[in-house]
Amino acid sequence: MLRALPRALRLWRPWRSPGARDCASSATTRTPEIQVQALTGPHQGITEILMNRPHARNALGNVFVSELLEALAQLRENQQVRVLIFRSGVKGVFCAGADLKERERMTAEEVGFFVQRLRGLMSEIAAFPAPTIAAMDGFALGGGLELALACDLRIAASSAVMGLIETTRGLLPGAGGTQRLPRCLGVALAKELIFTGRRLDGVQARQLGLVNHAVAQNEEGNAAYHRALALAQEILPQAPIAVRLGKVAIDRGMEVDIASGMAIEHMCYAQNIPTQDRLEGMAAFREKRPPKFVGK
Repeated sequence: MLRALPRALRLWRPWRSPGARDCASSATTRTPEIQVQALTGPHQGITEILMNRPHARNALGNVFVSELLEALAQLRENQQVRVLIFRSGVKGVFCAGADLKERERMTAEEVGFFVQRLRGLMSEIAAFPAPTIAAMDGFALGGGLELALACDLRIAASSAVMGLIETTRGLLPGAGGTQRLPRCLGVALAKELIFTGRRLDGVQARQLGLVNHAVAQNEEGNAAYHRALALAQEILPQAPIAVRLGKVAIDRGMEVDIASGMAIEHMCYAQNIPTQDRLEGMAAFREKRPPKFVGK
């Protein structure tokens, strides 16, 4: 069974989302580049990570990566987090990829170490126990798309622009893109997109299956976020342990042959059988009422 976790969320004040509340505040005067909010009211159970580095278009710099790793470490053991949404506080941008200006000042050894950190960050996002959704309301290029690929689900505004463009900069994707894109789209198509460095808009990405939904952008520039929030609310009423175990079964099963995958599914199902939520689901079905899942 999934472990209970006593760790509290550490949340910051500068950004407030409708229906959100602060759990704590940072003691620094510098505006954090990563801000976290646990939503309340009808959105309770949804937590948002807001990427807010406007001067660098949310580029993946050292501070940004460190703060995001810290936020994930604090959130991953909290069972109250039923869905995690990644969104941007910078209009027109989700994440512009690596901070090349910062990287220019690094030695070759430092670059290698930093890319290793990026790869670890994307693995942490992919391994997050609750479902994750990337709300791409603008540019998601290079490492920005790799971040979205590490999420379980992706929503894009039709006007969003995304692509693994590293080959146009003399590089190749180094934070999981060469592995996650072919698993998402298939080998031949992933090779075409990586070899050419092609950029796609949200509609094209939806047609290829790179994103789950593409929506027309609104005046506020946050249409993908609102669609992601609606999708998160579809997940919220479902049994949280079953959802988390379903994620484990899918993610681990996709890396092995089908016989091994069936064994993984069996182990996950066995962990779900003794939960209170399974008994509640059966009782609710028998009594013809909506279930009240508590995550136990």
